[in-house]
Amino acid sequence: MTADRNDATRADGPFDGREAFEDDARAQGGAAGSDDGPFEDGPFEDGSFEDESFEEGSFEEGSFGAAAFADDDDPDAEPDPEYDVVPEEHAGLELDEYLCLVFPGVPKGALREEVRSGRVLFDGARVQPSKRVRAGTVVITRIRDAVLQRRRAVEIEPLAVLWESDGPANAGCAVVEKPPGLAVEPERWDPEGGCVIDALQTWAERRATESDARFRPRLVHRLDKDTSGALLVAKDIETERRLAGAFASGHVRKEYLALVEGVPNLDDGEVWTIDLPLAEDARRAGRVRVDRRRGKPSRTEVWIEQRFDGYSLLRCRLLTGRTHQIRVHLAESGLPLAIDPLYGRRDAFLLSSVKRGYRPKRGRTERPLMERQTLHADALIFLARPADEAALAAGPPEVPRDLEPGASFTSGPWTGVRAPLPADLTRVLKQLAKVRPARRRN
Repeated sequence: MTADRNDATRADGPFDGREAFEDDARAQGGAAGSDDGPFEDGPFEDGSFEDESFEEGSFEEGSFGAAAFADDDDPDAEPDPEYDVVPEEHAGLELDEYLCLVFPGVPKGALREEVRSGRVLFDGARVQPSKRVRAGTVVITRIRDAVLQRRRAVEIEPLAVLWESDGPANAGCAVVEKPPGLAVEPERWDPEGGCVIDALQTWAERRATESDARFRPRLVHRLDKDTSGALLVAKDIETERRLAGAFASGHVRKEYLALVEGVPNLDDGEVWTIDLPLAEDARRAGRVRVDRRRGKPSRTEVWIEQRFDGYSLLRCRLLTGRTHQIRVHLAESGLPLAIDPLYGRRDAFLLSSVKRGYRPKRGRTERPLMERQTLHADALIFLARPADEAALAAGPPEVPRDLEPGASFTSGPWTGVRAPLPADLTRVLKQLAKVRPARRRN
């Protein structure tokens, strides 16, 4: 049986740029994006794919000494230099990547500007940010306080690690469990609020304390704030680039669970492909709509996981990755998410809406069983290591039917991980099974 996501991203897929999430997802026919996130999936990285703004050699690599730090700033405002010797395990990193380890939490773009301005020297010489460091290299920094103050000071508990690759602690990748209600990146309207990036930074800092292995976690895709589930994180730039390429070429399988209103006319195990082109809604900001003339090709595979009376739990696999793809495809097909303020008719799920005759106790206000969109990034299958042409041609395997939530499996170069079902969705499914069991089919 065939049986992904765009939340980051969306039902979920690759997305572009941490400094500016570009709505330009990549995938087999377009992108491997997310369904309920405001952006399509793509490489999540704040600059590693960008070309340098100047050519190799635009700086003289032999300008040594304090004069190399000279610029138009008031010299009295210049901080004292700090000296850092590159350890063996970080040899080969680009300078800006190395600086991200030395100054965790400081935006990579800001550190690049410090390198270009001459406030970072490489064995006493001015170089470009892409210069690769060597073991024993002395990196001299005079990072301005204004830049260091851009470091996010928010510390929240690390996310649960569902799976982590073997090998060096500062390389490879991991799958973490994203809880609902936690944004991937700082929100414009709540810049001081905690987010996934903060949780990953806390994880990396604690690992560095425990094992002296420094790394900078990199999200390879994203999930929308109100979507729970499996999230893939790279720990070094080479792995990030390899995984981003896999998303872009369709060599990642992402499956979502969506609780919807209605029950599609499908037999058990029957797969239905929704093929509707999608485009931004010019009249309503932040929304996506079906546009058969100008929309991008968008396809989602859907089959029934569990039936109820008037509701169904669907498993959805993205064949392309457009913004809000799963949500819009299901709503347009008459099967909106049971909770979806943007494309459905509810912003919360009450027991009284499904249990006949239920009334809360006198004087008490009924508490919702769930208050966020009913979409969960259930399973993720990806290349944990480089693969040969035969494995790439075969594509990612299906999720084993007996794979328990929270478990993982390996098949050749492929690794698959299932995220645990969150408590709120578990609560709703349990109540539906009790008060709205599936009707017998003729």
